[in-house]
Amino acid sequence: MIRLIRFCLLAIHFVITSAVGLLIGLLRPFHPTNSRWCAHLYGKIGMPIIGIKTEVEGLEHFDSDKPYIVVANHQSNWDLFIVGSIVPKRTVSVGKKSLKWVPLFGQLYWLAGNVLIDRGNPRKAMEAMAITKEALIAKNTNIWFFAEGTRNKGKNMLPFKKGAFVTAINAGVPIIPVCCSSYLDGFDINKWDNGVARLRVLPAVSTAGYTQENVQELMDELHATMLNNIKELDGLRNNQSESAYNA
Repeated sequence: MIRLIRFCLLAIHFVITSAVGLLIGLLRPFHPTNSRWCAHLYGKIGMPIIGIKTEVEGLEHFDSDKPYIVVANHQSNWDLFIVGSIVPKRTVSVGKKSLKWVPLFGQLYWLAGNVLIDRGNPRKAMEAMAITKEALIAKNTNIWFFAEGTRNKGKNMLPFKKGAFVTAINAGVPIIPVCCSSYLDGFDINKWDNGVARLRVLPAVSTAGYTQENVQELMDELHATMLNNIKELDGLRNNQSESAYNA
């Protein structure tokens, strides 16, 4: 019964929020703030529906008058709600081209100014990276990447793709890592309470001194840092669960 109620509420939420987002996109197409508004609408309303709360630390690291790239781990489609709730100002994301065919959501995603890339076509993917560089520098817009390139299903982090790091080095902008705890552990759409997802925004990492020749070094360093932070966040979650159980 809980599952049915949730899916009904999610369907209503999706349709109404997508329609509102599409209207915003039509009124001011490709404005860099559109994406944040839509992400917050999806997140703030969606999280109570799926029974997840968030605890966030480090949001002050988003406060910058210069553009940057955000790199986050990607667990599931629920990330739309969970990390969507903290998207900073003037931030768009990079997504796969096929998203534009999703009814309502795909059209608003495009009109919100997000970058769609064809991962199966290297030439077009590189063209999209050039567009992201222009957005960063010329339009003073931040770019959000799920650097793994696909969902890891809450089972550790997958290796990073190079796109975010190549773009950051080319544009000379810093990278801000965002770490989310493994909220899928114990998640059940048929439970009212699915616990807490912990989000940690880390200080900006400068790309000064890096070139395309040592991009792998930057990727490896950030991957290790983020993985350690995710494990720490998971430890906090497990300790809290044990304390609640013992109480």
